[in-house]
Amino acid sequence: MPVRFDLIGLVVADLAASLAFYRRLGLALPTDADDAPHVEVALPGGLRLAFDPVETTRGFDPSWQAPAGSSRIGLAFAVDLPEEVDALHDELVAAGHPSHLEPFDAPWGQRYATVLDPDGNGVDLFAPLPAG
Repeated sequence: MPVRFDLIGLVVADLAASLAFYRRLGLALPTDADDAPHVEVALPGGLRLAFDPVETTRGFDPSWQAPAGSSRIGLAFAVDLPEEVDALHDELVAAGHPSHLEPFDAPWGQRYATVLDPDGNGVDLFAPLPAG
């Protein structure tokens, strides 16, 4: 039986806030799902991203506890141009999401920034820097 990586699941404290954040990043999440018990979206390549409110997760795992300290998952979203990293970062921060890393030119050849989603997960934004 072949095994394949299929889904990334996020347990979220406020489903509507999380869906709004990820919609700003271009994910085609259903607009009528803000109070659903489970929401998922297909990503390019067939992978899925799922969102489960804490209540849903505790419904099948009553012992579930939110992690303490920093998150242990990071998601990354690519854009085409370095200036798009800055614009997307600024848009998310203006919408009330904390910046973790302001946009910078990384030594590995990308314009890079990190914003925190509503649950404190780091969401990286990046684009290739022009060759030169």
